Amino acid sequence: MSSLYLLALDASSSACSAALLRQAGGQRDCLARYEMTPRAHTKRLMPMVDELLADAGIAPQALNAIAFGRGPGSFTGLRIAAGAAQGLAFGLDCPLLGISTLEALALQAHRRYHFRHVVTALDARMGEVYAATWHCLNDTLSLQSDEVVIAPGAFRLPADETDWVGVGSGFSLWDEFAVGVQASMSQHLTDLEPRAEEMAWLAARDLDAGLGQAAHAAQPVYLRNNVAWKKPA
Repeated sequence: MSSLYLLALDASSSACSAALLRQAGGQRDCLARYEMTPRAHTKRLMPMVDELLADAGIAPQALNAIAFGRGPGSFTGLRIAAGAAQGLAFGLDCPLLGISTLEALALQAHRRYHFRHVVTALDARMGEVYAATWHCLNDTLSLQSDEVVIAPGAFRLPADETDWVGVGSGFSLWDEFAVGVQASMSQHLTDLEPRAEEMAWLAARDLDAGLGQAAHAAQPVYLRNNVAWKKPA
Protein backbone atom coordinates (compact mmCIF):
# COMPACT_ATOMS: atom_id res chain seq x y z
CA MET A 1 0.00 0.00 0.00
CA SER A 2 1.68 3.24 -1.14
CA SER A 3 -0.31 5.51 1.18
CA LEU A 4 -2.14 4.74 4.41
CA TYR A 5 -4.03 6.45 7.18
CA LEU A 6 -4.77 4.13 10.11
CA LEU A 7 -6.52 5.34 13.26
CA ALA A 8 -6.12 3.50 16.58
CA LEU A 9 -8.18 4.01 19.76
CA ASP A 10 -7.66 2.73 23.30
CA ALA A 11 -9.58 3.10 26.56
CA SER A 12 -8.59 -0.17 28.23
CA SER A 13 -7.02 1.36 31.35
CA SER A 14 -7.04 4.61 33.31
CA ALA A 15 -5.43 6.17 30.25
CA CYS A 16 -7.25 7.26 27.11
CA SER A 17 -5.36 7.50 23.84
CA ALA A 18 -5.67 7.79 20.08
CA ALA A 19 -3.08 7.59 17.33
CA LEU A 20 -2.95 8.18 13.59
CA LEU A 21 -0.37 6.25 11.61
CA ARG A 22 0.48 7.79 8.24
CA GLN A 23 2.32 6.20 5.37
CA ALA A 24 3.48 8.00 2.25
CA GLY A 25 6.25 7.05 -0.14
CA GLY A 26 7.21 4.03 1.92
CA GLN A 27 7.76 6.11 5.08
CA ARG A 28 5.57 5.79 8.17
CA ASP A 29 5.07 8.10 11.13
CA CYS A 30 2.52 8.37 13.91
CA LEU A 31 0.65 11.24 15.51
CA ALA A 32 -0.62 10.47 19.00
CA ARG A 33 -2.66 11.74 21.93
CA TYR A 34 -2.45 10.23 25.43
CA GLU A 35 -4.05 11.36 28.68
CA MET A 36 -4.65 9.85 32.09
CA THR A 37 -8.41 10.31 32.26
CA PRO A 38 -10.04 7.87 34.72
CA ARG A 39 -13.79 7.78 34.14
CA ALA A 40 -13.61 10.37 31.35
CA HIS A 41 -12.92 8.20 28.31
CA THR A 42 -16.24 8.94 26.66
CA LYS A 43 -15.55 12.67 26.90
CA ARG A 44 -12.02 12.60 25.53
CA LEU A 45 -11.75 9.78 23.00
CA MET A 46 -13.57 11.30 20.03
CA PRO A 47 -12.16 14.83 20.60
CA MET A 48 -8.72 13.21 20.39
CA VAL A 49 -9.69 11.74 17.04
CA ASP A 50 -10.83 15.15 15.80
CA GLU A 51 -7.53 16.68 16.94
CA LEU A 52 -5.47 14.06 15.12
CA LEU A 53 -7.42 14.43 11.88
CA ALA A 54 -7.07 18.20 12.08
CA ASP A 55 -3.31 17.93 12.69
CA ALA A 56 -2.97 15.61 9.70
CA GLY A 57 -5.21 17.84 7.56
CA ILE A 58 -7.50 15.01 6.48
CA ALA A 59 -11.19 14.18 6.67
CA PRO A 60 -12.42 10.93 8.25
CA GLN A 61 -13.15 9.60 4.75
CA ALA A 62 -9.39 9.45 4.14
CA LEU A 63 -8.94 6.73 6.77
CA ASN A 64 -8.05 3.32 5.38
CA ALA A 65 -8.43 1.28 8.56
CA ILE A 66 -9.43 1.54 12.23
CA ALA A 67 -7.88 -0.28 15.19
CA PHE A 68 -8.75 -0.52 18.87
CA GLY A 69 -7.39 -2.00 22.06
CA ARG A 70 -9.38 -5.23 22.20
CA GLY A 71 -8.27 -6.17 25.70
CA PRO A 72 -7.77 -7.51 28.16
CA GLY A 73 -8.50 -4.53 30.37
CA SER A 74 -11.29 -2.49 31.90
CA PHE A 75 -14.61 -3.96 30.79
CA THR A 76 -16.22 -0.54 30.44
CA GLY A 77 -13.19 0.93 28.68
CA LEU A 78 -12.98 -1.93 26.22
CA ARG A 79 -16.61 -1.45 25.27
CA ILE A 80 -16.11 2.30 24.82
CA ALA A 81 -13.18 1.89 22.43
CA ALA A 82 -14.75 -1.04 20.59
CA GLY A 83 -18.03 0.81 20.11
CA ALA A 84 -16.32 3.93 18.80
CA ALA A 85 -14.04 1.93 16.49
CA GLN A 86 -16.89 -0.21 15.17
CA GLY A 87 -19.01 2.86 14.48
CA LEU A 88 -16.22 4.53 12.55
CA ALA A 89 -15.27 1.40 10.61
CA PHE A 90 -18.91 0.71 9.71
CA GLY A 91 -19.57 4.29 8.64
CA LEU A 92 -16.39 4.52 6.59
CA ASP A 93 -16.66 0.95 5.24
CA CYS A 94 -13.07 0.17 6.16
CA PRO A 95 -11.35 -2.76 7.91
CA LEU A 96 -11.29 -3.00 11.71
CA LEU A 97 -8.45 -4.55 13.71
CA GLY A 98 -8.51 -5.53 17.39
CA ILE A 99 -5.07 -5.28 19.03
CA SER A 100 -3.97 -6.95 22.24
CA THR A 101 -3.39 -4.47 25.04
CA LEU A 102 -0.72 -6.77 26.47
CA GLU A 103 1.14 -6.91 23.16
CA ALA A 104 0.96 -3.13 22.80
CA LEU A 105 2.37 -2.80 26.31
CA ALA A 106 5.22 -5.18 25.47
CA LEU A 107 6.06 -3.21 22.32
CA GLN A 108 6.11 0.02 24.30
CA ALA A 109 8.53 -1.47 26.85
CA HIS A 110 10.75 -2.85 24.07
CA ARG A 111 10.87 0.41 22.13
CA ARG A 112 11.32 2.65 25.14
CA TYR A 113 13.76 0.58 27.19
CA HIS A 114 15.03 -2.05 24.70
CA PHE A 115 13.84 -4.90 26.91
CA ARG A 116 14.13 -8.31 25.25
CA HIS A 117 12.13 -10.61 27.55
CA VAL A 118 9.00 -8.93 28.79
CA VAL A 119 6.23 -9.96 31.18
CA THR A 120 3.17 -7.78 30.74
CA ALA A 121 0.65 -7.71 33.57
CA LEU A 122 -2.39 -5.49 34.05
CA ASP A 123 -4.37 -5.27 37.27
CA ALA A 124 -7.56 -7.27 36.68
CA ARG A 125 -9.01 -6.46 40.12
CA MET A 126 -10.50 -9.20 42.31
CA GLY A 127 -6.95 -10.22 43.28
CA GLU A 128 -5.97 -11.21 39.72
CA VAL A 129 -3.86 -9.95 36.83
CA TYR A 130 -4.06 -10.18 33.05
CA ALA A 131 -0.65 -11.47 32.02
CA ALA A 132 1.46 -12.78 29.14
CA THR A 133 5.15 -13.17 28.28
CA TRP A 134 6.97 -11.99 25.17
CA HIS A 135 10.32 -12.19 23.41
CA CYS A 136 11.06 -8.90 21.65
CA LEU A 137 13.68 -8.24 18.98
CA ASN A 138 13.87 -5.38 16.47
CA ASP A 139 10.21 -4.43 17.00
CA THR A 140 9.13 -8.04 16.41
CA LEU A 141 7.24 -9.65 19.28
CA SER A 142 6.82 -13.35 19.87
CA LEU A 143 4.20 -14.54 22.37
CA GLN A 144 5.78 -17.03 24.77
CA SER A 145 2.80 -17.87 26.97
CA ASP A 146 -0.92 -17.39 26.40
CA GLU A 147 -2.72 -14.34 27.71
CA VAL A 148 -4.41 -15.33 30.96
CA VAL A 149 -6.34 -13.90 33.89
CA ILE A 150 -4.76 -15.40 36.97
CA ALA A 151 -3.90 -14.87 40.62
CA PRO A 152 -0.34 -13.48 40.84
CA GLY A 153 0.73 -16.35 43.08
CA ALA A 154 -0.33 -18.90 40.45
CA PHE A 155 1.45 -17.20 37.54
CA ARG A 156 4.54 -18.97 36.19
CA LEU A 157 7.23 -17.96 33.69
CA PRO A 158 8.57 -19.98 30.75
CA ALA A 159 11.65 -21.87 31.84
CA ASP A 160 13.96 -20.88 28.98
CA GLU A 161 14.97 -17.40 30.20
CA THR A 162 15.88 -15.81 33.52
CA ASP A 163 16.30 -12.09 32.65
CA TRP A 164 12.63 -11.16 32.49
CA VAL A 165 11.39 -7.62 33.04
CA GLY A 166 7.86 -6.98 34.27
CA VAL A 167 5.79 -4.03 33.06
CA GLY A 168 2.26 -2.87 33.79
CA SER A 169 -0.14 -2.08 36.61
CA GLY A 170 -0.38 -5.75 37.56
CA PHE A 171 3.01 -5.46 39.24
CA SER A 172 1.49 -3.22 41.87
CA LEU A 173 0.71 -6.68 43.32
CA TRP A 174 4.42 -7.56 43.27
CA ASP A 175 4.48 -9.04 46.76
CA GLU A 176 1.83 -11.57 45.75
CA PHE A 177 3.85 -13.10 42.89
CA ALA A 178 5.66 -16.35 43.60
CA VAL A 179 9.23 -16.10 44.87
CA GLY A 180 10.51 -17.95 41.80
CA VAL A 181 8.84 -15.47 39.47
CA GLN A 182 10.27 -12.53 41.43
CA ALA A 183 13.75 -14.08 41.32
CA SER A 184 13.59 -14.38 37.51
CA MET A 185 12.83 -10.68 37.02
CA SER A 186 15.62 -8.12 37.06
CA GLN A 187 13.11 -5.29 37.53
CA HIS A 188 9.46 -4.39 37.24
CA LEU A 189 7.79 -1.13 36.20
CA THR A 190 4.24 -0.37 37.25
CA ASP A 191 3.72 2.99 35.52
CA LEU A 192 3.35 1.88 31.89
CA GLU A 193 -0.18 1.73 30.46
CA PRO A 194 -1.29 0.44 27.03
CA ARG A 195 -1.23 3.17 24.36
CA ALA A 196 -2.91 3.60 21.00
CA GLU A 197 0.45 4.59 19.49
CA GLU A 198 1.86 1.06 19.73
CA MET A 199 -1.51 -0.35 18.71
CA ALA A 200 -1.36 1.66 15.49
CA TRP A 201 2.02 0.13 14.57
CA LEU A 202 0.81 -3.38 15.42
CA ALA A 203 -2.40 -2.81 13.45
CA ALA A 204 -0.41 -1.70 10.40
CA ARG A 205 1.53 -4.97 10.64
CA ASP A 206 -1.71 -6.95 10.86
CA LEU A 207 -3.31 -4.99 8.02
CA ASP A 208 -0.30 -5.78 5.82
CA ALA A 209 -0.87 -9.44 6.71
CA GLY A 210 -4.49 -9.26 5.56
CA LEU A 211 -5.98 -9.56 9.04
CA GLY A 212 -8.45 -6.67 8.80
CA GLN A 213 -12.04 -7.64 9.71
CA ALA A 214 -15.52 -6.37 9.05
CA ALA A 215 -16.74 -3.92 11.69
CA HIS A 216 -19.12 -6.40 13.34
CA ALA A 217 -16.54 -9.19 13.51
CA ALA A 218 -13.92 -7.53 15.74
CA GLN A 219 -14.90 -7.90 19.40
CA PRO A 220 -13.34 -7.14 22.79
CA VAL A 221 -11.40 -9.89 24.54
CA TYR A 222 -12.26 -9.93 28.23
CA LEU A 223 -10.52 -13.22 29.21
CA ARG A 224 -12.98 -13.53 32.10
CA ASN A 225 -16.11 -15.48 31.16
CA ASN A 226 -18.24 -13.42 33.54
CA VAL A 227 -17.59 -9.74 32.98
CA ALA A 228 -19.95 -8.73 35.76
CA TRP A 229 -18.88 -9.59 39.29
CA LYS A 230 -21.03 -9.71 42.39
CA LYS A 231 -19.69 -9.83 45.90
CA PRO A 232 -20.41 -13.23 47.44
CA ALA A 233 -23.23 -13.22 49.96
